[in-house]
Amino acid sequence: MVQHSKVRTLARSLIFGGFATAGVLYGIADYLFRFVLEPGSKHSLFRSNRPDTTLASRQPHHDADEEAEASRWFDDAKREAKITARDGTRLHGWILDPDCADPPRHLYAICCHGFSGDPKEMAKYAHRFAGMGFTVLTPASRCHELSGGKYIGMGALEHRDLLLWIDAIVANDPNARILLDGNSMGAATVMLAAGDPRLPKNVKAAIADCGYTGLEDQFLYSARHLYHAPTFLARPVIGIMSSIARRRAGYDFKEASCLKALRHTSIPMLFIHGSADDFVNPTSLDLNFRACASPVKQKLIVAGAAHAMSASTDPKRYWKTVTAFVSEVFRLAKPKGA
Repeated sequence: MVQHSKVRTLARSLIFGGFATAGVLYGIADYLFRFVLEPGSKHSLFRSNRPDTTLASRQPHHDADEEAEASRWFDDAKREAKITARDGTRLHGWILDPDCADPPRHLYAICCHGFSGDPKEMAKYAHRFAGMGFTVLTPASRCHELSGGKYIGMGALEHRDLLLWIDAIVANDPNARILLDGNSMGAATVMLAAGDPRLPKNVKAAIADCGYTGLEDQFLYSARHLYHAPTFLARPVIGIMSSIARRRAGYDFKEASCLKALRHTSIPMLFIHGSADDFVNPTSLDLNFRACASPVKQKLIVAGAAHAMSASTDPKRYWKTVTAFVSEVFRLAKPKGA
């Protein structure tokens, strides 16, 4: 009887311990979900005043003059665009007309910003494409700048919104030829859209700069390398966060797998990454490149560039590669040296 009593006591302890552990893990996951993916939460990263300690914040911008010029142009030239997402979220963006003489007809570029950014961070990219003759759209991702929304999807929700922006362009110009371009979360959005079977044939090419392989992989990498969390703790917390996202926001983290999406791509793709990226693992470049099923694909690694800093670290090489790629796909006159 004493032996049975000890067994029952041990079993109760294990059960209660299991419930307690699960409760702690759920509490951590819920906090992190609100911190990262719910900008309106009082605990959100968006409300935090934490200093930026990433390498990107300390690297010099070798294209500072171009960035300043593009910023002024953006402010002067932008005009509003609005659509409504399928879930009723009001989405906002900025349209910028071609910035060249006698631009080719029916050319459009959509430039997608990164997590916690805004459309203006894409000003220098938009200015370059406008100079090639593209009408440029810089949408604000849901929960960013003037767009509505409660939850961030890290590409899972945003690529659905991107498809709606594309549909709006095609409805206005059925002959549109569209380029997609994105940085970081914007790159993930572009990759997920590129592999979506609903992608209109009007989209002719895509550029993904410093994009991650998938949301699960990115959160795990961030947990280990930015917050030094052990893998045995990070994995279950991320799994619970995914379940929370499915219930509250309508997606789970597996939906934001760029590797899976890229297996269904057919349009020309250009992948870019900085070798010194300390936010998105630089190995993502080769993994995404190998996963991409497109018969036309290129990759560029920029030595020494931190996260989203490739164009600022080596602007000459960056824009020579991008200009040659875009000119080839859209049959534009190539500048000398491209």
